[in-house]
Amino acid sequence: MTKCNVLIVDDEPAARYGMQKALKQGPYTLFEAENGELALQNILEINPEIVICDINMPLVNGMELLKNIQINETIQQKPLVIVVTAYGTERIAVEAMKNGAYDYLTKPYDIEELRLILKKAWEKIKLENENKILKQRLTSSLSTEIIGESDQIKSVLSLVDKVASTDATVLLTGQSGTGKELVARTIHQQSHRRNKPFITMNCAAIPNDLVESELFGHEKGAFTGATVQRQGKFETANGGTLFLDEIADMSLETQAKILRVLEDKTITRLGGKDVIKTDVRLVSATNKNLVKEIESNNFREDLYYRIKVVEIKLPSLQERKSDIPLLVDHFIKMFADKHQKSVRGFKSAAIQSLIRYNWPGNVRQLLHVVEQCIVLSDSDYIKIEHIPNEITDSLETVSAPLLDSSFSFTKAKKEAIQKFESNIIENALQRTNGNITQAATLLKIKRQFLQQKINQLGILADNYR
Repeated sequence: MTKCNVLIVDDEPAARYGMQKALKQGPYTLFEAENGELALQNILEINPEIVICDINMPLVNGMELLKNIQINETIQQKPLVIVVTAYGTERIAVEAMKNGAYDYLTKPYDIEELRLILKKAWEKIKLENENKILKQRLTSSLSTEIIGESDQIKSVLSLVDKVASTDATVLLTGQSGTGKELVARTIHQQSHRRNKPFITMNCAAIPNDLVESELFGHEKGAFTGATVQRQGKFETANGGTLFLDEIADMSLETQAKILRVLEDKTITRLGGKDVIKTDVRLVSATNKNLVKEIESNNFREDLYYRIKVVEIKLPSLQERKSDIPLLVDHFIKMFADKHQKSVRGFKSAAIQSLIRYNWPGNVRQLLHVVEQCIVLSDSDYIKIEHIPNEITDSLETVSAPLLDSSFSFTKAKKEAIQKFESNIIENALQRTNGNITQAATLLKIKRQFLQQKINQLGILADNYR
């Protein structure tokens, strides 16, 4: 942040001019409002970091403006408010600070005192923003890390690495619960926009008659219920990334407006006339087949090609079952501390039940199952009895072979054991990137015995490196 937006609110033009003159050489972009009512509208439009307001004003005085700022839910980033009072009314200033004001000035004020208060306020804002960014980076490693070593996930990560540094639009496809928002956040965090907003919107969760207001914002009185001016997602995401989930659920009319924004890089709020420039990187997601949606006249072909400069298809959990142990370990770290549990891992039978399950809800379902197991567990390790019935009751059972004249119990038993051993060993090699020594340690067997089994079963460790 190199410039600080400062809104000066005073009903006296001379007072506003004096402040403008005193602060024009500083790192500030200065705005004016002649009363509290106009000030509130300006705050919603320009998002100032600092507001300097006189207490005694007509219509809406400084104290009322201060209270409105604190309770107005549409003001997401509250500005620091510095109130200006007349000499001898310091009691009112103290009351203002109790109501959330940052500091106060008494008229007639010293210009150097004004500059010093502004400087300290700006330094406080910058420090808070730096701490916020640092905290986000420190806490994001568990919640936003893409976990997996399967070929499918490596392919996704490779594409993410290639597109993140660009401003290309990205279309994320795949089943629900595969982690499309996580991938979108990762693209944002690895881009040059990482210190700007990442704004999300689920198009399927918002009624059609409100979608455009959410996207483009609206002016006061644009429609019934629009009591104040409001910024849309494109404005709040300016400089950053906008993630539109379930974009296929938008109406064709809204799709046309999205296309125009992408081409012109401008928006107009509902009920407004001003053309507002916007610099947003768009990442979209859908679990639908957009080609079929185009054929059914449910999705615009021109928008499809505009949002799909790069497509990243996320694999289902069924396609990457070798990642389940890694995901489980990751979720244990997330939830053990959260719920103050001492869970350290899953027993082998419990893990195998998870691997054998089909996971229609994908990674999202696995995450909730692991959290449920941790919450209900009373030991350090999750056992098979802790696994929800929806998982264990649906597991495929080993079907009995056809008992005819060619059946051999010894042969069938041998084949079943070989299949079981192959699955376990291949899973261990997958987790250790084909390192036989590490795989033997993981399986708690001697390396020589594992090497012998690998040779007997015809497993190629090199395939996992």
